[in-house]
Amino acid sequence: MGKIAVLTNDLQADVVHKTPERTAAMAGAQPHFVQFLDEIRRRGHAVYHLQLVNLPDDPNVERDLDGTLPLQRGSEGAAILADFFDPSDVTVEKNKDSGFYETELHDRLQEAGIDTVLVTGLQTQICVQTTAADAFFRGYNVWVPSDCVVSGNPEDRDRALEWLGGYCATVADSAEILAVLDAQGELPRKVVKILP
Repeated sequence: MGKIAVLTNDLQADVVHKTPERTAAMAGAQPHFVQFLDEIRRRGHAVYHLQLVNLPDDPNVERDLDGTLPLQRGSEGAAILADFFDPSDVTVEKNKDSGFYETELHDRLQEAGIDTVLVTGLQTQICVQTTAADAFFRGYNVWVPSDCVVSGNPEDRDRALEWLGGYCATVADSAEILAVLDAQGELPRKVVKILP
């Protein structure tokens, strides 16, 4: 049986509260998202928080309207939101959308024997999608709990979930994932088929 970890993306105030739409979407998802993380921990699986930290010299970083740099290392806005965090969790800093791009995530997952990742957080069409694809490229079994991903625009979220499910991930809601895990003791790997 493989080892399983949840990867969260950008559960940080500067990201969640950037727009009213994101704040509202996260408020709707938060109760079952937090419960899912608790259930994963209760079953003995790990939670890795991917913490976005902007580098001052990155020319592609989107700045606030007043020109300040959001998500600075050590700032309140960059901290993982307390409702999602448990002291047993692991935090991995990232400086780009994908949690695997120039980070220690892959090495840490390999050291822990992780072969299955459940990719969560926001935004679905950016950080979740790129992290899931990069996990797939590295050979991980990738699942995406559809009710634990968030986008400010529901159409962006739905389009990303369709892409993920059609390519590199098994997409299911969190209750179904827990039911499969409890029944089978693992999460089966997606059979990838490239159709003509």
